[in-house]
Amino acid sequence: MSRSHQQKVYIPKDVRSNQYITAEIKVTDALLAHYPDYKTCYQTLSRIIFNLAEQEELYNLHVITNDKLPVVRFHTEAYCFPTAEQIIFFYNPEYHEAQTLHSQDDYRARKIRVVLLATGEDIRANSANFHIKVQSFLAKLMPQLPEKDLAIKIRDHQHLSYDLFAKAKGNKESYGYKLRSISDRYGARSCPIPELHGSLCYVTVKLPLSSKLKQSLLPKEYTNDFSPLYQKLEDAFIQATSAKQLKRVAMVANGLTPLVRNSKYDLVDGTDEVQMLGFDPNVEEQQYTRHWDGSHLVEMVSFTIAAGEKDCKDGGLGRYLNRVEDALKSLTSELALDKSREELIVRFHQHISYQTPEQLVS
Repeated sequence: MSRSHQQKVYIPKDVRSNQYITAEIKVTDALLAHYPDYKTCYQTLSRIIFNLAEQEELYNLHVITNDKLPVVRFHTEAYCFPTAEQIIFFYNPEYHEAQTLHSQDDYRARKIRVVLLATGEDIRANSANFHIKVQSFLAKLMPQLPEKDLAIKIRDHQHLSYDLFAKAKGNKESYGYKLRSISDRYGARSCPIPELHGSLCYVTVKLPLSSKLKQSLLPKEYTNDFSPLYQKLEDAFIQATSAKQLKRVAMVANGLTPLVRNSKYDLVDGTDEVQMLGFDPNVEEQQYTRHWDGSHLVEMVSFTIAAGEKDCKDGGLGRYLNRVEDALKSLTSELALDKSREELIVRFHQHISYQTPEQLVS
Protein backbone atom coordinates (compact mmCIF):
# COMPACT_ATOMS: atom_id res chain seq x y z
CA MET A 1 0.00 0.00 0.00
CA SER A 2 1.37 3.42 -0.97
CA ARG A 3 2.17 5.99 1.69
CA SER A 4 -0.34 8.39 0.10
CA HIS A 5 -3.09 5.77 0.41
CA GLN A 6 -2.21 5.11 4.04
CA GLN A 7 -2.62 8.80 4.81
CA LYS A 8 -6.28 8.64 3.82
CA VAL A 9 -9.08 7.18 5.91
CA TYR A 10 -12.25 6.01 4.17
CA ILE A 11 -15.31 7.13 6.09
CA PRO A 12 -18.97 6.36 5.24
CA LYS A 13 -20.58 9.03 3.08
CA ASP A 14 -23.32 9.58 5.65
CA VAL A 15 -20.74 10.85 8.16
CA ARG A 16 -21.95 13.73 10.31
CA SER A 17 -19.78 16.80 10.84
CA ASN A 18 -20.12 19.20 13.76
CA GLN A 19 -18.30 22.36 14.78
CA TYR A 20 -18.80 24.79 17.61
CA ILE A 21 -16.63 27.49 19.11
CA THR A 22 -16.70 28.70 22.69
CA ALA A 23 -15.47 32.11 23.78
CA GLU A 24 -14.88 32.35 27.52
CA ILE A 25 -14.81 35.71 29.32
CA LYS A 26 -13.71 35.70 32.95
CA VAL A 27 -16.13 37.42 35.31
CA THR A 28 -14.21 39.86 37.51
CA ASP A 29 -15.19 42.24 40.30
CA ALA A 30 -14.31 45.12 37.98
CA LEU A 31 -16.70 43.85 35.31
CA LEU A 32 -19.58 43.35 37.75
CA ALA A 33 -19.03 46.81 39.24
CA HIS A 34 -20.54 48.33 36.09
CA TYR A 35 -23.95 46.76 36.78
CA PRO A 36 -26.41 46.89 39.69
CA ASP A 37 -26.70 43.09 39.90
CA TYR A 38 -25.78 39.83 38.17
CA LYS A 39 -29.05 39.66 36.21
CA THR A 40 -28.56 43.07 34.66
CA CYS A 41 -24.95 42.21 33.75
CA TYR A 42 -25.89 38.97 32.01
CA GLN A 43 -28.90 40.41 30.16
CA THR A 44 -27.06 43.54 29.01
CA LEU A 45 -24.04 41.65 27.71
CA SER A 46 -26.17 38.96 26.03
CA ARG A 47 -28.09 41.61 24.07
CA ILE A 48 -24.81 43.07 22.83
CA ILE A 49 -23.54 39.59 21.93
CA PHE A 50 -26.69 38.62 20.03
CA ASN A 51 -26.76 41.86 18.03
CA LEU A 52 -23.09 41.64 17.04
CA ALA A 53 -23.37 37.96 16.15
CA GLU A 54 -26.23 38.63 13.76
CA GLN A 55 -24.12 41.26 12.01
CA GLU A 56 -21.50 38.56 11.39
CA GLU A 57 -24.15 36.08 10.15
CA LEU A 58 -23.74 33.85 13.20
CA TYR A 59 -27.22 32.48 13.68
CA ASN A 60 -27.00 29.79 16.34
CA LEU A 61 -25.45 30.86 19.63
CA HIS A 62 -25.98 30.51 23.35
CA VAL A 63 -24.70 32.62 26.23
CA ILE A 64 -24.08 30.53 29.37
CA THR A 65 -23.72 32.38 32.68
CA ASN A 66 -24.28 29.50 35.11
CA ASP A 67 -20.91 27.77 34.53
CA LYS A 68 -22.50 24.68 32.98
CA LEU A 69 -20.44 22.77 30.43
CA PRO A 70 -21.80 22.78 26.84
CA VAL A 71 -22.04 19.45 25.02
CA VAL A 72 -23.06 19.53 21.34
CA ARG A 73 -24.55 16.66 19.34
CA PHE A 74 -26.37 16.22 16.01
CA HIS A 75 -30.12 15.61 15.95
CA THR A 76 -32.90 16.07 13.43
CA GLU A 77 -34.79 18.13 16.03
CA ALA A 78 -33.46 20.91 18.24
CA TYR A 79 -33.29 20.16 21.96
CA CYS A 80 -31.57 21.67 24.97
CA PHE A 81 -31.21 19.49 28.07
CA PRO A 82 -29.72 21.11 31.20
CA THR A 83 -28.29 19.00 34.00
CA ALA A 84 -26.68 20.10 37.25
CA GLU A 85 -23.33 20.62 35.50
CA GLN A 86 -23.96 20.46 31.73
CA ILE A 87 -26.14 21.84 28.96
CA ILE A 88 -26.56 19.35 26.13
CA PHE A 89 -27.46 20.87 22.77
CA PHE A 90 -28.94 18.75 19.98
CA TYR A 91 -29.35 20.41 16.60
CA ASN A 92 -29.11 20.02 12.83
CA PRO A 93 -26.67 22.59 11.37
CA GLU A 94 -28.68 22.83 8.14
CA TYR A 95 -31.91 24.01 9.77
CA HIS A 96 -31.69 25.15 13.38
CA GLU A 97 -30.98 28.65 14.67
CA ALA A 98 -31.08 30.07 18.19
CA GLN A 99 -30.20 33.03 20.40
CA THR A 100 -30.57 31.95 24.02
CA LEU A 101 -29.33 33.14 27.40
CA HIS A 102 -28.86 30.35 29.95
CA SER A 103 -28.67 32.15 33.25
CA GLN A 104 -29.33 32.10 36.97
CA ASP A 105 -30.14 35.55 38.29
CA ASP A 106 -28.62 35.23 41.77
CA TYR A 107 -25.55 33.27 40.70
CA ARG A 108 -22.10 34.76 40.16
CA ALA A 109 -20.55 33.01 37.20
CA ARG A 110 -16.84 32.29 37.06
CA LYS A 111 -16.97 32.97 33.34
CA ILE A 112 -19.38 34.06 30.66
CA ARG A 113 -19.27 31.42 27.97
CA VAL A 114 -20.49 32.22 24.45
CA VAL A 115 -21.22 29.05 22.46
CA LEU A 116 -21.39 29.53 18.70
CA LEU A 117 -22.68 26.58 16.68
CA ALA A 118 -21.80 26.25 13.00
CA THR A 119 -24.74 26.34 10.60
CA GLY A 120 -25.31 25.55 6.94
CA GLU A 121 -23.89 22.76 4.77
CA ASP A 122 -20.38 21.32 4.35
CA ILE A 123 -19.46 22.16 7.94
CA ARG A 124 -15.91 20.78 7.76
CA ALA A 125 -15.11 22.40 4.41
CA ASN A 126 -16.32 25.76 5.72
CA SER A 127 -14.80 25.47 9.21
CA ALA A 128 -12.11 28.10 8.58
CA ASN A 129 -14.69 30.60 7.29
CA PHE A 130 -16.77 30.01 10.42
CA HIS A 131 -13.73 30.60 12.62
CA ILE A 132 -12.95 33.84 10.76
CA LYS A 133 -16.51 35.04 11.38
CA VAL A 134 -16.14 34.30 15.08
CA GLN A 135 -12.83 36.18 15.21
CA SER A 136 -14.48 39.20 13.56
CA PHE A 137 -17.38 39.00 16.00
CA LEU A 138 -15.01 38.94 18.99
CA ALA A 139 -12.98 41.85 17.60
CA LYS A 140 -16.17 43.92 17.60
CA LEU A 141 -17.34 42.61 20.97
CA MET A 142 -14.28 43.39 23.07
CA PRO A 143 -14.38 47.21 22.63
CA GLN A 144 -18.01 47.11 23.82
CA LEU A 145 -17.17 45.36 27.08
CA PRO A 146 -17.04 47.82 29.99
CA GLU A 147 -13.65 46.43 31.05
CA LYS A 148 -10.95 46.69 28.36
CA ASP A 149 -8.39 44.32 29.88
CA LEU A 150 -10.52 41.20 29.74
CA ALA A 151 -8.95 38.32 27.86
CA ILE A 152 -11.03 35.80 25.91
CA LYS A 153 -10.20 32.11 25.70
CA ILE A 154 -11.27 30.59 22.38
CA ARG A 155 -11.88 26.86 21.95
CA ASP A 156 -12.71 25.46 18.51
CA HIS A 157 -14.32 22.01 18.66
CA GLN A 158 -14.84 19.84 15.59
CA HIS A 159 -15.78 16.22 15.16
CA LEU A 160 -16.75 13.66 12.58
CA SER A 161 -19.08 10.87 13.70
CA TYR A 162 -19.97 7.68 11.85
CA ASP A 163 -20.95 4.06 12.40
CA LEU A 164 -17.99 1.67 12.39
CA PHE A 165 -20.38 -1.06 11.20
CA ALA A 166 -21.83 0.91 8.27
CA LYS A 167 -20.68 -1.60 5.64
CA ALA A 168 -22.33 -4.50 7.49
CA LYS A 169 -25.61 -2.61 7.11
CA GLY A 170 -25.16 -2.25 3.35
CA ASN A 171 -23.77 1.30 3.38
CA LYS A 172 -20.88 0.61 1.00
CA GLU A 173 -20.21 4.18 -0.18
CA SER A 174 -17.33 5.96 1.47
CA TYR A 175 -15.20 9.05 0.99
CA GLY A 176 -11.45 9.26 1.40
CA TYR A 177 -10.40 11.91 3.92
CA LYS A 178 -6.81 13.12 4.03
CA LEU A 179 -7.07 14.48 7.54
CA ARG A 180 -5.01 17.49 8.60
CA SER A 181 -4.64 19.39 11.82
CA ILE A 182 -6.88 22.41 12.33
CA SER A 183 -3.90 24.79 12.25
CA ASP A 184 -2.73 23.38 8.90
CA ARG A 185 -6.21 23.56 7.39
CA TYR A 186 -6.76 27.10 8.65
CA GLY A 187 -3.31 28.23 7.52
CA ALA A 188 -4.16 27.15 3.96
CA ARG A 189 -7.34 29.26 4.10
CA SER A 190 -5.86 32.48 5.47
CA CYS A 191 -7.39 32.03 8.91
CA PRO A 192 -4.91 33.37 11.50
CA ILE A 193 -4.16 31.12 14.48
CA PRO A 194 -1.62 32.26 17.08
CA GLU A 195 1.60 30.30 17.18
CA LEU A 196 1.03 29.72 20.89
CA HIS A 197 -2.05 27.52 20.84
CA GLY A 198 -3.09 24.22 22.30
CA SER A 199 -4.46 21.33 20.26
CA LEU A 200 -5.72 17.83 20.85
CA CYS A 201 -7.09 15.05 18.63
CA TYR A 202 -8.81 11.95 19.93
CA VAL A 203 -11.47 9.34 19.21
CA THR A 204 -14.31 8.36 21.52
CA VAL A 205 -16.52 5.29 21.25
CA LYS A 206 -19.43 4.35 23.48
CA LEU A 207 -20.19 0.63 23.70
CA PRO A 208 -23.71 -0.17 24.96
CA LEU A 209 -23.78 -3.09 27.41
CA SER A 210 -26.61 -5.16 25.94
CA SER A 211 -28.02 -8.22 27.69
CA LYS A 212 -26.42 -10.43 25.04
CA LEU A 213 -23.01 -8.83 25.58
CA LYS A 214 -23.23 -9.13 29.36
CA GLN A 215 -24.26 -12.78 29.13
CA SER A 216 -21.31 -13.55 26.87
CA LEU A 217 -18.72 -11.90 29.13
CA LEU A 218 -19.99 -12.58 32.64
CA PRO A 219 -19.64 -15.98 34.38
CA LYS A 220 -22.82 -18.05 34.50
CA GLU A 221 -22.91 -17.67 38.26
CA TYR A 222 -22.15 -14.23 39.62
CA THR A 223 -23.56 -12.00 42.33
CA ASN A 224 -23.38 -8.23 42.12
CA ASP A 225 -19.72 -8.12 41.16
CA PHE A 226 -19.33 -6.96 37.57
CA SER A 227 -15.55 -6.83 37.72
CA PRO A 228 -15.14 -9.83 35.35
CA LEU A 229 -17.15 -7.95 32.71
CA TYR A 230 -15.11 -4.76 32.98
CA GLN A 231 -11.81 -6.60 33.28
CA LYS A 232 -12.43 -8.58 30.09
CA LEU A 233 -13.33 -5.41 28.21
CA GLU A 234 -10.28 -3.64 29.60
CA ASP A 235 -7.93 -6.48 28.70
CA ALA A 236 -9.34 -6.72 25.16
CA PHE A 237 -9.12 -2.93 24.74
CA ILE A 238 -5.51 -2.74 25.92
CA GLN A 239 -4.50 -5.66 23.74
CA ALA A 240 -6.17 -4.20 20.64
CA THR A 241 -4.73 -0.69 21.08
CA SER A 242 -1.26 -1.88 22.05
CA ALA A 243 -1.08 -3.97 18.88
CA LYS A 244 -1.52 -0.76 16.88
CA GLN A 245 0.93 1.28 18.99
CA LEU A 246 -1.84 3.48 20.39
CA LYS A 247 -0.45 4.64 23.73
CA ARG A 248 -2.89 7.29 25.00
CA VAL A 249 -6.05 5.42 25.93
CA ALA A 250 -8.75 5.41 28.59
CA MET A 251 -11.74 3.27 29.58
CA VAL A 252 -14.60 4.83 31.54
CA ALA A 253 -17.45 2.75 32.97
CA ASN A 254 -18.65 4.71 35.99
CA GLY A 255 -21.66 6.52 34.52
CA LEU A 256 -19.81 9.84 34.12
CA THR A 257 -19.30 11.83 30.91
CA PRO A 258 -15.66 11.67 29.75
CA LEU A 259 -14.08 15.05 29.05
CA VAL A 260 -10.66 15.06 27.39
CA ARG A 261 -8.06 17.73 28.04
CA ASN A 262 -4.37 18.27 27.31
CA SER A 263 -2.83 17.45 30.69
CA LYS A 264 0.16 19.65 29.90
CA TYR A 265 -2.03 22.74 30.13
CA ASP A 266 -5.30 21.85 31.86
CA LEU A 267 -6.26 20.50 35.25
CA VAL A 268 -7.98 17.13 35.06
CA ASP A 269 -10.01 16.94 38.27
CA GLY A 270 -13.37 15.19 37.94
CA THR A 271 -16.84 16.28 39.10
CA ASP A 272 -20.13 14.60 39.98
CA GLU A 273 -21.06 14.32 36.28
CA VAL A 274 -17.78 14.58 34.37
CA GLN A 275 -14.81 12.24 34.31
CA MET A 276 -11.79 14.29 33.28
CA LEU A 277 -9.20 12.51 31.14
CA GLY A 278 -5.80 14.11 30.66
CA PHE A 279 -3.33 13.17 27.94
CA ASP A 280 -0.04 14.81 27.01
CA PRO A 281 0.40 14.42 23.23
CA ASN A 282 4.13 15.18 23.52
CA VAL A 283 4.90 12.25 25.84
CA GLU A 284 5.59 8.94 24.09
CA GLU A 285 5.29 6.69 27.15
CA GLN A 286 2.13 4.66 27.72
CA GLN A 287 -0.71 6.80 29.12
CA TYR A 288 -3.59 4.63 30.27
CA THR A 289 -6.36 5.49 32.69
CA ARG A 290 -9.37 3.46 33.73
CA HIS A 291 -12.40 4.41 35.79
CA TRP A 292 -14.80 1.60 36.63
CA ASP A 293 -16.31 0.04 39.74
CA GLY A 294 -17.18 -3.65 39.77
CA SER A 295 -20.07 -3.09 42.17
CA HIS A 296 -21.84 -0.73 39.77
CA LEU A 297 -23.35 -1.78 36.43
CA VAL A 298 -23.50 0.97 33.82
CA GLU A 299 -25.45 1.17 30.57
CA MET A 300 -22.42 1.76 28.37
CA VAL A 301 -18.64 1.80 28.41
CA SER A 302 -16.69 4.68 26.89
CA PHE A 303 -13.32 4.18 25.20
CA THR A 304 -10.99 7.06 24.35
CA ILE A 305 -7.90 6.93 22.12
CA ALA A 306 -5.89 10.16 21.87
CA ALA A 307 -3.42 11.07 19.15
CA GLY A 308 0.19 12.06 19.82
CA GLU A 309 2.01 15.10 18.54
CA LYS A 310 3.70 13.04 15.81
CA ASP A 311 0.31 11.68 14.66
CA CYS A 312 -0.82 15.21 13.81
CA LYS A 313 2.05 16.05 11.46
CA ASP A 314 2.78 15.27 7.79
CA GLY A 315 -0.55 13.64 7.03
CA GLY A 316 -0.33 11.41 10.09
CA LEU A 317 -3.93 11.85 11.23
CA GLY A 318 -5.20 9.59 8.45
CA ARG A 319 -2.78 6.86 9.49
CA TYR A 320 -3.75 7.42 13.14
CA LEU A 321 -7.48 7.02 12.46
CA ASN A 322 -6.84 3.92 10.34
CA ARG A 323 -4.95 2.39 13.28
CA VAL A 324 -7.79 3.34 15.61
CA GLU A 325 -10.34 1.69 13.33
CA ASP A 326 -8.19 -1.46 13.12
CA ALA A 327 -7.95 -1.57 16.92
CA LEU A 328 -11.71 -1.09 17.33
CA LYS A 329 -12.44 -3.80 14.78
CA SER A 330 -10.10 -6.13 16.64
CA LEU A 331 -11.82 -5.28 19.93
CA THR A 332 -15.35 -5.76 18.61
CA SER A 333 -14.46 -9.04 16.87
CA GLU A 334 -14.05 -10.49 20.36
CA LEU A 335 -17.55 -9.42 21.39
CA ALA A 336 -20.97 -10.83 20.60
CA LEU A 337 -22.15 -7.93 18.45
CA ASP A 338 -24.59 -8.08 15.56
CA LYS A 339 -22.96 -5.58 13.23
CA SER A 340 -25.93 -5.59 10.84
CA ARG A 341 -28.24 -4.35 13.61
CA GLU A 342 -26.09 -2.62 16.22
CA GLU A 343 -24.22 0.67 15.91
CA LEU A 344 -20.80 1.62 17.20
CA ILE A 345 -20.44 5.36 16.67
CA VAL A 346 -16.87 6.56 16.19
CA ARG A 347 -16.36 10.25 17.00
CA PHE A 348 -13.14 11.79 15.75
CA HIS A 349 -12.53 15.01 17.71
CA GLN A 350 -10.22 17.89 16.87
CA HIS A 351 -9.81 20.77 19.33
CA ILE A 352 -7.74 23.93 19.22
CA SER A 353 -7.58 26.66 21.87
CA TYR A 354 -5.83 29.98 22.38
CA GLN A 355 -6.07 33.29 24.20
CA THR A 356 -7.43 36.19 22.17
CA PRO A 357 -4.39 37.86 20.50
CA GLU A 358 -4.04 41.63 20.48
CA GLN A 359 -4.31 41.93 16.72
CA LEU A 360 -7.92 40.73 16.82
CA VAL A 361 -9.05 43.61 19.02
CA SER A 362 -7.18 46.50 17.42
